[in-house]
Amino acid sequence: MTLVRRAGVADAEEVLRLRQVMIDSVHGTDPSTDWHTLSLPTLKGRLAEPDGDFAAFVVDHPGRPGALASLAAGTIEYRIGRAENPHGRVGHVFSVATDPDARRRGYARACVEALLDWFRGRDVPQVDLSASAEAEPLYASLGFVRKTAPSMRLTFPGA
Repeated sequence: MTLVRRAGVADAEEVLRLRQVMIDSVHGTDPSTDWHTLSLPTLKGRLAEPDGDFAAFVVDHPGRPGALASLAAGTIEYRIGRAENPHGRVGHVFSVATDPDARRRGYARACVEALLDWFRGRDVPQVDLSASAEAEPLYASLGFVRKTAPSMRLTFPGA
């Protein structure tokens, strides 16, 4: 049985490390981790809010005390309601990652399932995510379906 738990402040550095594992696996290895130092105080603050709109669920690494094996993080956003979602709560899953030496053990699934339970417990009727081709079968097995959305992004200079 996989022991999933909600990440706490003490896990912040490991959460950032696993986020980097995810970024590297999706976008290619990026040796720059300067952003970790800037991100750490904000992440610690979010992890310290048990009733906030952010949660991360983790599995401790069985072979490395103090390290995490897997992570799934998510947020609840508010959007103006509509017929299918009158209260406008939308969950978003991101930063699902497993250490390369701990893969194929069900850790990511267990973390995502815990995150989905967290969303259900907060009356979130829909959950979105972006899936890599490698992860799509996992998400499909949990009930996610591919959607077509004309997504665009603006990044402010210097941000």
